[in-house]
Amino acid sequence: MTNATKRENQTAEELATNSTMTGNATGASIAAVTNEMVAEEAWHSLSPEATLDALHTAANGLSSEESKRRLGIFGENALEAAVPTPKWKVFLLQFKSPLIAVLIVCGIVTMVLDHHVDAIAIFVVLLLNAIIGFYQEIKANQAVRALASLSAPTSRVIRDGRVASLSTPSLVPGDVVLLESGDRVPADLRLIETNNLRIDESMLTGESEDASKNTKVSDRDAPLGDRKSIAFSGTMVTGGRGRGVVVGTGSNTELGEINDLVIGTHASTPLEQIMSRTERGIAIAVIIVALFVFIGGTIINGNATDAFLSSVALAVAAMPEALPIVLTVAMSLAVSRMAKRNAIVRTLPAVETLGSATVIGSDKTGTLTQNRMTVETCSIGAAQPHDCRSQEDIESQLWKDDVARLLRAGALTNEAHRHVEASGEVRYGGDAVDVAMARAADDMGAVSQSDRDLPIVFETPYEPELRYSMTIRRNADGSYTQYVKGAPDTVAAMCATMAVEGGRDNGESGANVDVVEGGRNSGGTGERSADGRNGSAATEPIDLARIDEVYEAMGGKGLRVIGVAMRELGPDARPQDYREPELMTFLGLEGMLDPPREGVREAIAQCAQAGIEVKMITGDHPLTAQAIGERLGLRRTDNAITGSEMLEMSDEVLKARLKETSIAARVSPQDKLRIVEALQDEGHTVAVTGDGVNDAPALKAASVGIAMGESGTDVAREASDVVLTDDNFVTITQAVREGRVTFKAIRGSAFFLLSTAVAAVIAVGVNVIAEMPLLFMPLQMLWINFVTNGVQDIALAFEPGQGDELSRPPRKASEGLLSAAMWARTAVCGLWMAICILVMFRVMIDDGYDETTARTMALTLLVLFNFFMSMSARSENISIFRLNPLRNPFLLIAAVLALIVHASVMYIPAAAAVLGVGPLSATEWLVCWALGLSVLVFSEGDKLIRTLMAKYGYHGARSGLRAAGHKARRGVLRLLNNS
Repeated sequence: MTNATKRENQTAEELATNSTMTGNATGASIAAVTNEMVAEEAWHSLSPEATLDALHTAANGLSSEESKRRLGIFGENALEAAVPTPKWKVFLLQFKSPLIAVLIVCGIVTMVLDHHVDAIAIFVVLLLNAIIGFYQEIKANQAVRALASLSAPTSRVIRDGRVASLSTPSLVPGDVVLLESGDRVPADLRLIETNNLRIDESMLTGESEDASKNTKVSDRDAPLGDRKSIAFSGTMVTGGRGRGVVVGTGSNTELGEINDLVIGTHASTPLEQIMSRTERGIAIAVIIVALFVFIGGTIINGNATDAFLSSVALAVAAMPEALPIVLTVAMSLAVSRMAKRNAIVRTLPAVETLGSATVIGSDKTGTLTQNRMTVETCSIGAAQPHDCRSQEDIESQLWKDDVARLLRAGALTNEAHRHVEASGEVRYGGDAVDVAMARAADDMGAVSQSDRDLPIVFETPYEPELRYSMTIRRNADGSYTQYVKGAPDTVAAMCATMAVEGGRDNGESGANVDVVEGGRNSGGTGERSADGRNGSAATEPIDLARIDEVYEAMGGKGLRVIGVAMRELGPDARPQDYREPELMTFLGLEGMLDPPREGVREAIAQCAQAGIEVKMITGDHPLTAQAIGERLGLRRTDNAITGSEMLEMSDEVLKARLKETSIAARVSPQDKLRIVEALQDEGHTVAVTGDGVNDAPALKAASVGIAMGESGTDVAREASDVVLTDDNFVTITQAVREGRVTFKAIRGSAFFLLSTAVAAVIAVGVNVIAEMPLLFMPLQMLWINFVTNGVQDIALAFEPGQGDELSRPPRKASEGLLSAAMWARTAVCGLWMAICILVMFRVMIDDGYDETTARTMALTLLVLFNFFMSMSARSENISIFRLNPLRNPFLLIAAVLALIVHASVMYIPAAAAVLGVGPLSATEWLVCWALGLSVLVFSEGDKLIRTLMAKYGYHGARSGLRAAGHKARRGVLRLLNNS
């Protein structure tokens, strides 16, 4: 008996006395118990007695006075929370873009110049953009908070020698906590007493099987999952009882360390990086060109005022003011579509990031799998295993009664508890293995309620040291049946015989085969009952070698294998005489696994087609991970990398190993984080999925983190960018598609805005230095940007996908907002539009037209250029003549409406006077339409040329010529040799 156990056997008076003595002793040496000592000590490597001594406490806990003193030293038992961004700051952050900054300056300048209408228009657009972004972020955060579950507020603690229910935040190192099934562990505990204690640690380790706990000392360097004497904060007790001393609270727990990693980690998304570069480049270019125009105009024309107005007009013309709005609208539309598919987006850029992902690092348990152990295969005796997941398949086999007998025996030595909901649904609780075996027996109909109600007269709970559990039940006729399940080698060693698959009697199975009654005693007749659960089964002498061979084969597939045996005892048997099982009949093996989620294999295949590699990153055993990986169709399931290997690897070796395998197993939260960072260093855009606390640091560091909303932990959800409310990996493939559609829309909008901006910049710049009258007034540029461009640009954000998004590889990380082809198209189209505007303006001035009419013609031509460019911008590669205009009715309506509004203003005297335009004749309109249509020759011609080059294999032709050259050269050499 340990000292801790002896202390527990003391009387209440002795406990109270010891409590007082403990408080006094601790008070005298409180300086020895420091935050640093508690945080750095490897408590799993100390014995219970050494732990109690180090913490200056006892098995009967602390006194109230001492606990208050320690609370002042260690602080509350609560995790440090990331300070939420105030709403006012979220709103102000909407103005952080360089484009927005330049627009603000433009607005202030126009206000100073008394162009109040222009200034109001600028500030209204800026405010609208900020409101949309602010609303979407606040809404998403509220949706995630609504998913959060409440943690247990109290814990059972021994204080002053008595058991009390205390507030969990008030726990301090040295407190002694009592645990029982259903409790959430309130702090890191060094266990000092256990009774069949099992804890679900999947949130930390990723293992679906519950951890059996004991008080034994572990190696100082033991990984998290092997620290059997520690109960970790936040984990759930699934069975048994225990008592532990608090050795870590708040940030000093394993949960706290992970929380610190989450709070201290941040990664910007690819879209944020692209937009930052693009906006910074545009802002710098606009400022430089505007200064050039101002200085050049002042020197050439000698009029600083006009030059300054031209510079402002150029800045407004060149600035794609609507781009921030387009980004927000496009991503908000994707957020809305994804919400319908059970995905809540917390940060808008995450929408597009999913579309550019090249690697998805996924947790296994609860994400790729169901987080529910399931009996999949059964071996009768030592026969070849059979799939026992489908009752219909079993019913058609001769061995169905043998399977039913095996499952029934496993369910009757079982601590799983069943709860029938009002809806009739059965919910199970307890150890994952027990639950799996109980559920399998219920699904098969192998066990009835009357079977479960048979009284237990003797039992031995499962203990890691025993490696088996045993139950003796009294049957209805007064006889007894002994059931055993556990490690196959341990159970087989207790047996003298084993079941024969499909055997019915001696004649069927050979001379050496006996008959044993299965299930309840049948009055000695050996006859089967109508339901097939009772009656006799053929047996033969135990063959340990054959059993071991089948066991190894099943285990090699990643299955958790349990052996099951039984023995019929007569009515005169004394159950206490059979506490040590022997002469049992080995019924067979049950192999179980946490199975893949439905549809995940197909989703992974879609990811591969879309150029995305899926890697499984789990804390589970490598064999189990490999078995699941093979079922899911991962590319490389052999040679899985493990956390212990990673300790010895440099970053370069790790990157090389990650190219060789799709599985990382037995990894810690720190290992997961390192894997994500290594992949990002290789240029990958990494999406990470997970549901546990152990996934949170990687979720936060990834380009986009995807958490499970239904089964996920609060920490994982708060660290993520996207939350899947249905916990379904399949949803990710649809989210990837939405991300690609979103970026395609953003890219089309950017092409449209930048091409017209290039045209305006060239036209205004050349106009100033060419000594012509002012081409455009600032207000006219605002009219173009906000009333015509802005409306059509936003409508482009509604452009739907083309259906091939998941059949194309992700865009290259080196690509910016526009591809190289689109930048070239932008320059060519912009130059052509500028030439047309300038030439027409100059011709009209030279022909004696007044400046107002010339400006109106130039402005109208630019509006028509915008009309045709918006249609061309719908697709990067598909011709405008092959696109159905009704697929994006918003764009069609917006484009036509922009033309109508512009034309209407020209014929309303008051509005025309404000804008500085006048009415045009039919001939003038016809000229503008003809020139406006000409831009399609360049935009659509470029598409056609590139399509033909791809179709006829431009690069392939070049390779073919090279190959032909090599062939010709070899032919010449042969001729020379022959001659």
